[in-house]
Parts: sequence; C-alpha cells; structure tokens
Amino acid sequence: MLQKIIAIGTLCVAFSNLSAQTPPFEKPAPKVLVTGYADVYYRYNFDNAATTANKNNYTSFTNSQNSFELGMASIKLEHNTGKIGLVADLGFGKRAEEFAYNDANTRAAIKQLYISYAITDKLKFTAGTWATHVGYELVDPYLNRNYSMSYMFSYGPFSHTGIKAEYTAGKHSFMLGVANPTDYHSANFSAKYVIGQYAISLLDEKLKFYINYQGGKPHDSAIINQIDFVASATLSSKFSIGFNATESMYRAVQLAKKGPMNDWRGEAIYLNYDPTPTLGFTLRSEVFMDNKIITPLFTSTPAGGNVFANTLSANIKAEKNLTIIPELRYERCTQPIFTSKDGNAIQNTISFLVAAIYRF
Repeated sequence: MLQKIIAIGTLCVAFSNLSAQTPPFEKPAPKVLVTGYADVYYRYNFDNAATTANKNNYTSFTNSQNSFELGMASIKLEHNTGKIGLVADLGFGKRAEEFAYNDANTRAAIKQLYISYAITDKLKFTAGTWATHVGYELVDPYLNRNYSMSYMFSYGPFSHTGIKAEYTAGKHSFMLGVANPTDYHSANFSAKYVIGQYAISLLDEKLKFYINYQGGKPHDSAIINQIDFVASATLSSKFSIGFNATESMYRAVQLAKKGPMNDWRGEAIYLNYDPTPTLGFTLRSEVFMDNKIITPLFTSTPAGGNVFANTLSANIKAEKNLTIIPELRYERCTQPIFTSKDGNAIQNTISFLVAAIYRF
C-alpha cells in the first residue's frame, strides 16, 4: 500500500511541474510556412532568329532560341500571428533578373517583402513590396497556365512598393494605396503613384470581377494612368474562362504644359479546359495595340502597330509537385517586327517551348 501511495504522489508532483512549465491555455507559437519552386524550359523559334537580340520574342522571361534555360528558383517564407503577418518572397536566376530590371546587375531579387496588420477581420494594412494587382497573369509560372507571358503583362507593372489598405465587405473588396513608381523598390524623389482596386465575387466565387488602377508622375515630365479590368468564370468542373483588358495612358509634360495623350492597350481571353485532374489545356488569344509608340516594342516602327498573339498550352501534372507545359505560340503583327531565317523583316512567327515546374 505504501508503495502505491508513493507512486501516486510522484505522478502528481510530475504533473504539477509539467503544468507549471506549460500553461494549459497557452497557444503554441506560430510556425514559419516555407514554400518554393523552380522552373526550367526550352524554346525554339521556327524562324531560327538566333542572331537577333530579341530572338523573335518581345515578352518577358522567354528571350532565348534553341537553348535549355533556367527560369527561377524561388523560396517564400510566411509567418502569421493572427493579426500581424510577414511575407518574404525571394527569387534567384534569369527570370528574377528580368523581374527586378530596375535593380542593376542582380540575379537575386526580392519579389515580395511586406508586413501586414489586420486591424479587424475586414480591414488590413500592408507595407513593403508586393506583386501587382494589375492584370490576369502573375510572375510565378506555377500560377499561370501559359508559360510564356502576354504583352500586357510584359509592359505593365510587376510589383509595387509602398503602403495599402484593404477592406472587405461581404462579396465586395476595396484596396487603396500609395506606392513608388512602377517596379521601383527604392525611389528617392517626390513622385508617387496612387493604386487601387475594386473586386466583387458572385455565385459562390464562380464569377469574379476586378477593376484595377495605377497612376502618377514617374518624373516631372510625364503623367501615367493605367486602368485594368479582369474577369474570371468557372462554368463547370472542366471548363473556365478568363478575360483581361487594359489601357495605359501616357501624357508628356513640358514647360508646365500637358502634351497630347498617348496610350497602349490590349485585350486577352483565356479558355481553359481540364478533361482530367492531371491534364489541362489553355488557349490565350491576345490583341496588343500600340499605335502611339509608347512601349519599346515599336521603337523602330514610326507608325506603331498591333500584335495578334495566340498561345496554346497543355498542363500535364506528372506528379503532385511537377507540372510539364508544352506550348505552341503564333504571332502576327501589322508591322514587320520579326526576323526570318535569312535576316529579312517579317510580320508573323511561330515558336514552341516546353517547361517543367517543380513546386513544394
């Protein structure tokens, strides 16, 4: 009997010490969520424009010819205490270098680095650098169904650095912020941009609409305003559709006088079909119009021009973490901006690529 009493007493003391060390109602410390990906690709232009600087490619991240290329290795760290959150999203490689084109001579880029504070469950403030709200496509390839990028993405903003407020009210959400000029992590001058978004989600989030804006004076001699519209609809478990229309307006300012309004604009539709959980197809058809010569695309063409680009991509999920994307792209321009095998200027070109993306 004495031995039993001693054993019970020992257990009670041990439990008391354990309870004192770990209060029963103390929440465990939040963990750091680590995710990432890496992508590689091969691209071949059938006009074999190996000797031209642009390789018959005028959009982001795929400027190569008959070459195996490294895209980007990316690592993302997230920590959240409930009200306060931190995101550090880093990229390394050629894709990161093009993304951070304002940061000279670097293949290591801060894609996103921001702190957020949720004052209530409806109102949140964010400060730092984050991916743009403008457009349909995103910089991380696993978030897009086409591997090559659209013209609208390539000539629009990639990221914003500043502060923004986001408010959610049922099906509606609003965002308003102040940021450095497009894609500048550091801007030691007075010019700042205003950014904004209104979004609505309908039919149990099967139908979504976004109206996006950015505008300001990147320097004393220009005013830029961009208005962007995005819509997405899930029609069934196998078929969905996306749409993006955008216009970027540029007005020069000289001697306190505003010059004429110039602009580039574009529209794209995305048709998505998923016959099985491991196989999907996407057709992107885009019209990009720059008759006022705002983008670098038509700098050698005084009349400006329009591009009609069609991209058919397959998404093959070989494993849970691995996606293979073979892609065929046809482009036609109203001006001869492409180069043929014999070095002549031509109006249309065809390219093929295949990409592999591993995500964890």
